[in-house]
Amino acid sequence: MIKTDFHIGEYETLMVLRETDFGVYLGKEESTGPQEEQPSILLPKKQLPDGLKTGDSIRVFIYRDSEDRPIATTHTPKIQLGEFAYLEVKAVTKLGAFLDWGLEKDLFVPFQEQEEPLEVHQKVLAYMYLDRSGRLSATTRVYDRLSPAGKQEFREQDDFSGVVYRTEKNFGAFVAVYPKEADPKRMIFGLIPSQQVFHRFRLGEEVSGRVVRVRKDGKLDLSVRARDFEQISADAETILKKMEEYGGMLPFSESASPEIIRRELEMSKNGFKKALGSLLKAGKIRIGEKEITRLSD
Repeated sequence: MIKTDFHIGEYETLMVLRETDFGVYLGKEESTGPQEEQPSILLPKKQLPDGLKTGDSIRVFIYRDSEDRPIATTHTPKIQLGEFAYLEVKAVTKLGAFLDWGLEKDLFVPFQEQEEPLEVHQKVLAYMYLDRSGRLSATTRVYDRLSPAGKQEFREQDDFSGVVYRTEKNFGAFVAVYPKEADPKRMIFGLIPSQQVFHRFRLGEEVSGRVVRVRKDGKLDLSVRARDFEQISADAETILKKMEEYGGMLPFSESASPEIIRRELEMSKNGFKKALGSLLKAGKIRIGEKEITRLSD
C-alpha cells in the first residue's frame, strides 16, 4: 500500500506551510521541526481562497491525482471514504468504469467490483473504499456493507426509499434502503420478494414503497405496491388504460394465467381479480369467458 501522512478520502484541517507559484503546501498544525522537513501536500493555486497565507488553517479534502500523488482540494466530493452515494457512470474503459464524484479525477470501479456491467450515464449506488495500493476505488457490490435496521427504526407499513443493487429471479430485487435519519455511511438490507416483483428492476433503479415485514435480523421485506384497499383503485385504473390500448377490451379474462397478468399489467392475479371486482361493481366492465369489455360511462 502506498503510505501517506494524510487521510486519503477524508477531510482534514491543515496549515499553510509555504507558498509557491503553483499553490500552497499544507501540513499538520501539530507538526514540529522545520517546515521544509514536515510532511506536506499541495493545494493547487486555482483553488486558493482569497487572502490565504502562510500560517493560516484551511479544511480540505484529500485524494490522489492522476499520478497517484496525494493532493488537497477545496471542491466538495459527492462521496467520502466509507460512504455510500448515488453516482453517475461517466466512462467505461478496458480497465473498468469511472464514476462522476465531483472531482477532477473520476472514481474507479474495477470490473470485479461491478454487480452488473456498468454503462455510461447509468446511475448506481456505490461504496467508496481503499484498495490494496491505498487508492480510492468504488464498488457496486454493496451487500456485505449493508446494515440491519435499528430497533424500532422501521415498522410494518412504514414508507421507505432506496436503490436496487441486485436482482435474482428466485429471490426478487435486493434494495439498499436509506435509513430514517440520513447517514452516508449506512444503508439497510431490504428485499422486494419475487412474488412482489411485477416488472424487471434495473441495477441502480430508485424505488419507494412500504415495509411489509421487519425480520428478526433487522432485514426488511418490502413492496412497491400500496396496501390492498389503496392498490385496488390504482390497479383498476391500470386495467382500464390497458383496455384502451386494446381498443376497449382485454384479450384475456379472469381465468388468465398469472404469467400473462404479470406481463401485461404488472400485477398479481389476486390483485387483478380484486380490481376486476371493483370495476364490475362500478358497472365499468363486462367479463366474458375469453375477454373483458369496457362499458360506456
